[in-house]
Amino acid sequence: MSDDDPRDLPSRAVPDGVSDATVDALGALSEALETTERARGHLYTFHQLTGEADLALGEAVEKLRAAGHADVADRIATDLVGRNVIPGHWTFQVVEAYDDTYWSVFREHERAAREALAGGARHLFEARMKQERRTAGRAGHEAAPEDVR
Repeated sequence: MSDDDPRDLPSRAVPDGVSDATVDALGALSEALETTERARGHLYTFHQLTGEADLALGEAVEKLRAAGHADVADRIATDLVGRNVIPGHWTFQVVEAYDDTYWSVFREHERAAREALAGGARHLFEARMKQERRTAGRAGHEAAPEDVR
């Protein structure tokens, strides 16, 4: 583990006056934000997969027509191709609504909390954990990229 070298992680030093409890609280807030980032990524996956499915559905409709099943093709094309995934919304609108009403507000609150409580410093909790868990002086445990030889 670390031998508390004072030059370790200088860019991640906890600002004067910031308590361990505050670092812990900001770490919890950051972790919650990271979860929303993952959720947003899943929304983009949902968006892309649904779009791919709709395009594939269009191709299936054409194959049904070519196979002589125009009545089935017409029903699917009319009712399902290009259909909203929830009332009034295609997937891009779901993503935009999430971004505008939740994700961007969450990000702003997290940033404002860091600014107010830690001078804007990011990932102080993780930096402290890295400092506590790494073996100072050992290859692969460098404090910062510039320490890699």
